Amino acid sequence: MSKFAERLKDLRNEHNLTKKDLAKELGVFTAAAIGLWESKKRVPNFDAVIIIAKYFGVTTDYLAGLED
Repeated sequence: MSKFAERLKDLRNEHNLTKKDLAKELGVFTAAAIGLWESKKRVPNFDAVIIIAKYFGVTTDYLAGLED
């Protein structure tokens, strides 16, 4: 799920959000968790992917790299 890491970071940066800002906006994840996902050290569960997709207005397929 390396595409996820890239797309999450890109979306976060496009919205001028720090990891801490995004964690606060979402209210269910820590900045540390987001950092681990972006650095490809951890993979989020599907529920987390859905929450992130809804927040940014993209599909889960986009986050997973299955569509552009």
